[in-house]
Amino acid sequence: MDFDQAIVVLGFFAFCGGLIGAAVGGGGLVQLPALLHALPNYSLATVFGTNKLAVLAGNLASVFRYVKRINIVWKLMVPMAASAFVCSFLGALSVSLIPREVMEYVVFCVLVVMAVYTFCKKDLGRFQVAIKYGKKEVLLGVFFGGIIGFYDGVFGPGSGSLLLFVFVKCFGFDFLNASASAKLVNMGTFSAALLFFIPSGHVLWQVGAIVGVCNMLGSVTGVVLALRFGSGFIRVFFLILLVFLIARMGVSILS
Repeated sequence: MDFDQAIVVLGFFAFCGGLIGAAVGGGGLVQLPALLHALPNYSLATVFGTNKLAVLAGNLASVFRYVKRINIVWKLMVPMAASAFVCSFLGALSVSLIPREVMEYVVFCVLVVMAVYTFCKKDLGRFQVAIKYGKKEVLLGVFFGGIIGFYDGVFGPGSGSLLLFVFVKCFGFDFLNASASAKLVNMGTFSAALLFFIPSGHVLWQVGAIVGVCNMLGSVTGVVLALRFGSGFIRVFFLILLVFLIARMGVSILS
């Protein structure tokens, strides 16, 4: 496969990744393997850095559309995003120190629990629950933001889905509001990781720009679908994605 063909294939997977990521998170599990396959001669850090640049572009496109339509709980969002930002940078610094296999095993188990719980709780995330966001909720947000942010810096794919589940289960968001809020936190994690990857030269700008544009187009499409069909659609889409992620990671772990 020559460079032009590889770019066309990457563009397609980036569009799909952007669409999935904007609606329910986890688009990186579509886009990142495509980048790994298309860039076999580059280091893992360079592939990760290029992927972060592309998903940041797509995330920006989806955030602007969501913020116009969704009421964001800024009291919770700001400290959670700040915690995720700091821990994502620390995770990126640790990318060569923590075995990738360990992260995959942990996230695989978490995804299985999330899928079973969401499937059994039929009304989970269908409606927004009125919750007062006091000190306890803010601290909980900082905690989960830090953990998921660190994971995003070390590895990344699936972090949006983890955030979405936390917003639904722990803070009573419906799936639509949770999806929008997850995008805001991911803005911090992607930006922080790039603060490490860019200065260290681990970004392919030409590839990242092309893949980023395709990711943005997919993200806009994903937001339109999410806003039009609401939380019920996102819940079903979320469950389908979890099954895909579990299968994808299961194959990776067993191979």
